[in-house]
Amino acid sequence: MPGLFFTYHNQNLSDMKRKMLFIYGLASYFIFLASFLYFIAFIEGVVVPKTIDTGPQGSNLKAILIDLAVLSVFALQHSVMARPAFKKWWTSIISPAAERSTYVLLSSIAVILICWQWQPLSSIIWNCTSPVATGIVYGISISGWLIVLLSTLMINHFELFGLKQVYDNLVSRRSAELPFTINIFYGIVRHPLMLGFMIAFWATPVMTAGHLLFAVVNTLYIFIAVKFLEEKDLEKMHGEQYRQYKNRVPMFFPIPKSTDSNLNK
Repeated sequence: MPGLFFTYHNQNLSDMKRKMLFIYGLASYFIFLASFLYFIAFIEGVVVPKTIDTGPQGSNLKAILIDLAVLSVFALQHSVMARPAFKKWWTSIISPAAERSTYVLLSSIAVILICWQWQPLSSIIWNCTSPVATGIVYGISISGWLIVLLSTLMINHFELFGLKQVYDNLVSRRSAELPFTINIFYGIVRHPLMLGFMIAFWATPVMTAGHLLFAVVNTLYIFIAVKFLEEKDLEKMHGEQYRQYKNRVPMFFPIPKSTDSNLNK
């Protein structure tokens, strides 16, 4: 009887833990969703009270230093936590099922920090005065955000944001490693999600110095992180299959590999 009691007790604790991890994963996902929608409005300068071009303005030097600091927090969190060596260490501390949800949650907090602490630099770099040109540029920007969304759906949206892992854990199913697949956008460029971000960051009818700083720093970060970190990890993970894909499909820009630049290889 005591053995049956402890078995039953441990089973209840295990079930409760799985349920709590699932709730944690759901909460992390919805925090991400809310912060990402706010981030889009922040960049586009619509709806939200504080945008990339609004807010109290102090000295330009102070604004630049603060802006670089919050962007650096995001870059460090995003890159360090995505590395296999960090994941191996991290999952010795937390449940592997919660690893991706934790990554998503901390990335969302980093995005919230950017939106909260961003300091505007109001000097105008360019300004579209034509309503037609403004509409076209806004359309290009929105297309960038759509590319981001669709790119997540073309791989596995729920695995990317941790929901699949916590659900598999809830139903006591082992999360299988997803096979290497090439779907739609990924047959045109290797990183359409990052391309979508770059389009959204640069396509603005009014480019201020602050927005330009944001676009330049994030574009540099995307190129460096993808070329020297993410692609190295993908080659180690998928081997010759990814190397052949890399030789066949450009990194960001959908132009023939024989004529593209080194940044697109």
